[in-house]
Amino acid sequence: MLRAAVFALALAGIGAARAEEAFVTNQLSDDLTIVDLATSKPVATIAIGGKPAGVAVTADGRFAYVTSPDSKSVSVVDAVARQVVGRIEVGGGPLGIAVAPDGATVFVADWYAAAIRVIDVKAQVVTASIAVGASPSGLAVTPDGKLLLSADRDDDSVSVVDIATRERRAVINVGARPFGITIDADGRRAYTANVGSNDVSVIDIAEAREIGRVKVGLRPYAVALALGRGFVTDQYDSTVSVFDLTTLAPVKRINVGDHPEGIMATSDARRIIVANWESNTLSIIDIETLEVVDEVKVGDGPRAFGVFLRR
Repeated sequence: MLRAAVFALALAGIGAARAEEAFVTNQLSDDLTIVDLATSKPVATIAIGGKPAGVAVTADGRFAYVTSPDSKSVSVVDAVARQVVGRIEVGGGPLGIAVAPDGATVFVADWYAAAIRVIDVKAQVVTASIAVGASPSGLAVTPDGKLLLSADRDDDSVSVVDIATRERRAVINVGARPFGITIDADGRRAYTANVGSNDVSVIDIAEAREIGRVKVGLRPYAVALALGRGFVTDQYDSTVSVFDLTTLAPVKRINVGDHPEGIMATSDARRIIVANWESNTLSIIDIETLEVVDEVKVGDGPRAFGVFLRR
């Protein structure tokens, strides 16, 4: 349960002006680095434990939820107080994580159980499990909060879950071994990074089908979207592939740190933030020039898998 003082501090921070921050899960150093993106400086390190991997920051910026596969738990991090204020046992192998737009529900992909665990935020307990495909990894919720999409890695498919009924509505065949999944701001299309086929699947959500495929680099991990372009982390090439969202044509390949994984665009659509697993750094890409303009040292084995920017 949240302590009263910590909760009051979080409330005081609502609505206050703040710089955008990156909440980076460092799997090998068992912690979370918070980076101020205005200064490109780390401002806090929070011990998590259990080999943290997935992360989801709430839309209001009050909390971050972090999955720890080794401890089979989700840590609740107060983003203002910079500390862990709760830990929820979920069992299995928690990996990908997503938060409903209203912040009331958290969804966790259980890699081992082919299921999504549903957490009631207020009660801080698992209230339901939803059957999906084998080895669910990345999760994403549509902007209207009606659908949850799960990239089911070992079934080469994406599950579409009706959040209201907690039922799987559709299964969409995509490329081999989908891992990260991202939904556009309109909630019309989703994009999966397919680790096994070295490409990105483009999904029409309403029609529940794949409508395109984009070739990228080796072992793509996750996708970010900004200014009509897709940005994909190519783990084994140490690059970010850029493609046009309308034509699906390649635009450029950008060299970043070693073994890039998590990736997101800043809220002003001016920069792309990339977590580099082997380099223990964040690469910061200027979207207009498509060049790396800064690098930030973080912890050991940064993954930042999910919505890791606090806006």
